[in-house]
Amino acid sequence: MRARLDAYVRLVRLDRPIGIWLLLWPTLWALWIAGEGRPEPRLVLIFTLGVVLMRSAGCAINDWADRGFDPHVARTRTRPLAAGEIAPGEALAVFALLALLAFGLVLLTNRLTILLSLAAAALAATYPFAKRWTWMPQVHLGAAFGFAVPMAFAAQTGAVPRLAWLLFVVTLLWAVIYDTMYAMADREDDRRIGVRSTALLFGEADRLILAVLQGVFLLGLLLVGRLAGLDGYYHLGLAVAAALFLYQQYLIRDRDPAACIQAFLNNHWLGMAVFVAILLDYLGRG
Repeated sequence: MRARLDAYVRLVRLDRPIGIWLLLWPTLWALWIAGEGRPEPRLVLIFTLGVVLMRSAGCAINDWADRGFDPHVARTRTRPLAAGEIAPGEALAVFALLALLAFGLVLLTNRLTILLSLAAAALAATYPFAKRWTWMPQVHLGAAFGFAVPMAFAAQTGAVPRLAWLLFVVTLLWAVIYDTMYAMADREDDRRIGVRSTALLFGEADRLILAVLQGVFLLGLLLVGRLAGLDGYYHLGLAVAAALFLYQQYLIRDRDPAACIQAFLNNHWLGMAVFVAILLDYLGRG
């Protein structure tokens, strides 16, 4: 029983919570900005639980979709489904259960949020298959992760203003940045088995393109802050984010797989820095 439980924990990556953090930080950015520093505690709880459930569900459907690929990739061949510890039908059942629980949380919000959640669920369910037909599955992932932003605005304010869609685009760009770094670690395996990614698409221009995307991301957050009336602490947080991007560029300079994973993981601190900056800026207003 303990071994089975461990396999399920690894299936939904609760032992590796980085995906939860990368989805949670933009969600919290959106809730705090939509609530002007005072989001409803009920919504913070609903969205935090929803993030954990949907990220876990996404891992289950991703491993089911990649069950033919994962055994051939060094980094993924020990995943429970690839290693035969869990049957494909079990992974689908886990996905369905977690998705239903997440939808139950959404039902505690309003009609607009519920409608937006349907689009978010469709993006999450189809993302694992994107790498088969597009060279930019990272954009699909970014859209799936980013949809928490308009949902947060809808739940808090009952509307999705232009500011929310701008933050959605910024979140999408961020996902393309960190997931490209992640894909750089698997580039050779992906090329060998025929899986597509932005890391393969960008080729030798990967670091330059990532630098451009990082710059656009920071400019986007700067505009978000201007529209939301954020300044002092917020700008300090953006400076920290810029420094972390420079560090990530340093890490991926030789495209070493382990260093690329380290750069990917470093984005957790970037997301936290932006959130702390937003939090402090609103607290500073009294």
